[in-house]
Amino acid sequence: MTEEMILANAMLVLPDETVTGSVRIVGETIAEITTGTAVPAGAVDCGGDYVSPGLVELHTDNLERHIQPRPKVDWPHAAAILAHDAELASTGITTVFDAMRIGSIPSGNRYKKYARELSRELWQLREQDALKISHFLHLRAEVCSETLVAELDEFGPEDRVGLVSLMDHTPGQRQFRDMSQLEAYMKGKHGMTDDDFLQHVAQLKALRDRFGDQHEVETVKAARRFGAMLASHDDTTQEQVAVSAGHGIRLAEFPTTVEAARACHDHGIKVMMGAPNVIRGGSHSGNVAAQELADLGHLDILSSDYVPAALLLSATRLGESWGDMARGLRTVTQTPARVVGLEDRGELRHGARADIIRFRMREGAPALNGVWSRGRRVA
Repeated sequence: MTEEMILANAMLVLPDETVTGSVRIVGETIAEITTGTAVPAGAVDCGGDYVSPGLVELHTDNLERHIQPRPKVDWPHAAAILAHDAELASTGITTVFDAMRIGSIPSGNRYKKYARELSRELWQLREQDALKISHFLHLRAEVCSETLVAELDEFGPEDRVGLVSLMDHTPGQRQFRDMSQLEAYMKGKHGMTDDDFLQHVAQLKALRDRFGDQHEVETVKAARRFGAMLASHDDTTQEQVAVSAGHGIRLAEFPTTVEAARACHDHGIKVMMGAPNVIRGGSHSGNVAAQELADLGHLDILSSDYVPAALLLSATRLGESWGDMARGLRTVTQTPARVVGLEDRGELRHGARADIIRFRMREGAPALNGVWSRGRRVA
């Protein structure tokens, strides 16, 4: 027998407005949306809580954090995947594009290959119905590497690669134009000495000179082969955005300047910024503040990046700053779903996947009271 549930007397977050009403779920699908405060017999009285689509996360380093909780500490992959999956469900994320770096540097001491085997284990757990939420792959293609092309060739259309981002971490440009910021980051995270840092910079610059252009071309080809959305990363100048547009890119991850974000919108490219940037009031790398782009109308999507719980909090913060909670939640529901071609989720409507969250604002922070993925409660 197909299970049915009604969440009634809720503040429904629709794509363009919030209204009081009810959501009826039948099996894995939203069957009906009604307005009003009525609570039918057998329904759950939400008491005015917000009921929103489940959150769609396009870029998170969280799985990488679970497989390597400390530098040089490797964690069993199955355990890491299950913990990551449960953590995201607990924060209201019901669809995730798990970011995995491809492009290793065998001649160095960092950036070893791991994505192919990790994704196999992820899909094995999915086939066993062991995962709470919906997972896709986000391949972070690092052009400053030695093995990017070979690693791309290990993936195919069957691997649920939904997103490929062109990553260029050549020191002195994009995210780390300020070399002092890069030095502080690498010494703080990896314990580098002065000599270590100088060698790291020299190695990455040499790899960019040797492989960068070829890797960029092959990444664009691979994204087309996978049927995946191609994204840029850390665009800084109008010229870089123009190159991105020429590749057919329609999503820009974390542009670092107002100039780049404005140019993205001029080219029809959606702008994604980090949720921690919103909450902290600025970028940890000293780049443009997400709130500044939001105020200028140049922010479309939020990503939790390295703090899963930041996604819902930042969306509600934007909703409050814009005076429009529906618009704020759209940055983490409908807009990210549509940019990667997912039409079956991201909004409360008849026929959509029953990926739903229920929350109430408490002291300026959203407190979750329920998370459903495909109509099944997962948190």
